[in-house]
Amino acid sequence: MVDKSEKFNWLVRVGYFSRAILYSVLGLIALTSAQQIAQGTNGIFRAIENYPAGTLILWIMVIGLTAYALFRFCSLLFDIENNGSDKKGWAKRIGHAGSGIGHLALAYSAYKFASNDGSGSSSGGGSGGGAQEAASGLLSMEFGGGVIGILGLIFFIVAIFQAKKGITGEFMHRISGQAPSATRWLGGAGFLARGVVYAVIGWSLFKAGFMSAGAEQIKTLGDAVASLAGEGFIFTLTAIGLLLFGLFSLILARYRIIPELDKSAGVPSFRA
Repeated sequence: MVDKSEKFNWLVRVGYFSRAILYSVLGLIALTSAQQIAQGTNGIFRAIENYPAGTLILWIMVIGLTAYALFRFCSLLFDIENNGSDKKGWAKRIGHAGSGIGHLALAYSAYKFASNDGSGSSSGGGSGGGAQEAASGLLSMEFGGGVIGILGLIFFIVAIFQAKKGITGEFMHRISGQAPSATRWLGGAGFLARGVVYAVIGWSLFKAGFMSAGAEQIKTLGDAVASLAGEGFIFTLTAIGLLLFGLFSLILARYRIIPELDKSAGVPSFRA
């Protein structure tokens, strides 16, 4: 009989596999199809939808991205990755919460395509339509702008930690020693690229929340990459980095050390 911890473990691995598909497709689209990358996040899922068994892949991504988001929320609420409760620890845990929110939004976008039996017509007009509609509703509420602005600040924190991970390679402490030797460099390039993208998303949320820029300015993952399309080598390096991050995530689906769901089981045995 499979216990809850093992089920959680496999769900998280499906999450990393889903993330691998997402970032690999995003990087490929950015490098090869200006028309599709201009569609932002919808362009990613539309491309996956057109693959053989695309709808099945999308449903796997719905489950996987949701599981990955819950894994990140567990880090915030239960500190299952033992980050601690000092300022640095809370900064990491809040950053994980931002990642959880972002991946829940991606899971919802995948769901909209998957549930429409492959036609994708339910995905709406704009590339970030769902996120912008939600943000518009929130902005109409008292203190809604402050919530969105704070979310932007959280994404800035996430961006800083992504870049720090890429430079220091500290993420290797949570990967099995049996992982391929190229893992360090794939992850380093990928985290730096994600830092750039998360900073763009954070800035769009900050402007919408604190500078009255409007919900239509809010960018999702694909929109953030599309907005860099006119930035020359920065765009190219970011796109390559995201593709490499997809390959890195595929390695993590196999070699990531997943901590126990039950905090009482003890400190996770991360690699020294």
